[in-house]
Amino acid sequence: MFSARQIAFIALRDVHKGAFVDVALDRALQKYNSKSNLADNERRLVTELVYGCVRRQRTLDYFIDLLGKKKAHQQPKDLRTILHIGLYQLMYQDRIPASAAVNTTVELAKDNGFVQLAPVVNGMLRSFIREGEKLKAEGLGVLYSFPDWIIDVWVKQFGEEETEKLCQWMNQTPTIDLRVNLLRATIREVETAFYDSNIEYEKLGYLPQALRLIGSNGAIQNLPGYEQGWWSVQDSSAQLVAHLLDPQPGEVIIDACAAPGGKTTHIAELMGDEGKIWACDRTASRLRKLEENARRLQLKSIEICIGDSRSFSQFINTADRVLVDAPCSGLGTLHRHADARWRQTPESVEELAVLQRELLSNTAKYVKPGGVLVYATCTLHPLENEAVIESFLVANPNWEIEAPFPNSFLNNYIMPQGWLKVMPHQYNMDGFFMTRLRKSNNSQ
Repeated sequence: MFSARQIAFIALRDVHKGAFVDVALDRALQKYNSKSNLADNERRLVTELVYGCVRRQRTLDYFIDLLGKKKAHQQPKDLRTILHIGLYQLMYQDRIPASAAVNTTVELAKDNGFVQLAPVVNGMLRSFIREGEKLKAEGLGVLYSFPDWIIDVWVKQFGEEETEKLCQWMNQTPTIDLRVNLLRATIREVETAFYDSNIEYEKLGYLPQALRLIGSNGAIQNLPGYEQGWWSVQDSSAQLVAHLLDPQPGEVIIDACAAPGGKTTHIAELMGDEGKIWACDRTASRLRKLEENARRLQLKSIEICIGDSRSFSQFINTADRVLVDAPCSGLGTLHRHADARWRQTPESVEELAVLQRELLSNTAKYVKPGGVLVYATCTLHPLENEAVIESFLVANPNWEIEAPFPNSFLNNYIMPQGWLKVMPHQYNMDGFFMTRLRKSNNSQ
């Protein structure tokens, strides 16, 4: 039998060896849950401990350093991971009694080869209980567990007060939003099915196809309407992108960075599944996920194109609209990707910005004269957003930003420069940047 905390420890140990957090968590649950038969609340605890400890890693290490005789980097890695689990519960899990958090962590240490150090674990955690209110973290990076370079980027853009609100929001457990496929079901039909199954949700009035799940409702694929293709999982801010593109029935659309396909399938739905959508991506395995979703949603207008979207000469001047949902650092979705804040660096952002400029410059050639291109990222870094658009417009005077937008609800997020920016803590959805560009009619 494996306890929830033991399974969380196994997953976190893999993360600290370099595994992606979602992969490590899924692997641990699949391997050990069948042996332990965890209840739903225990599975949720595993998930909360794994994602929470990864998000709060810097803060946890800071307090371990304060409480211990050895700094975090001087301790055995597995012991540090165990201390993370115990301290996370004491700091961020109000529903878990302090005594339970301490006792289970001590047992976890014993079960994983640290019998002699179990008293150290017990002493450090009990010291935090006694002295925790006196211990203060200094600086937003330590307090909210972000690298200093991300804090610096945000403070420079938004100021310290807004950055603190943004950090607080990014440490929340993410919500799950659904996009109703209006070609297969009405909002009313989905709501009725959820109500009959005691699925809690709320409508998002600012988006015509969106519902937000409330609380825990079990595995997504077991919810009513999944198999029938009534809806897809897609954050509400990501749903804005296809609306900004505003595809029309019968058009030719190129989705230049399509996988795993959330925006591609949304485009098909908005077009009434009439026309042609070229779904392009370099990774065949990721495109297979897109094909699976298209089949489930019963969409026929999507064609797969494997390859680098910077070099499709056959598409020059063929598309009515192009979407460049560019690979990015994901600084607008750090609550969903708990380890992304530790994986990205200023250097990786600079490399991404080069790729983004190349993608935009080359895919712009695929747009017919008078056509539209939408550039979008889920990051909040100006080097990947504003700077990319500004340099493109300087180099391509036959293009211009088009605003206000065709769907009036989009104008809630418009900036004076004409681009659209979603600030997560202001709108309670993922951070996004989007721009709608129009090619002049006399372009060659």
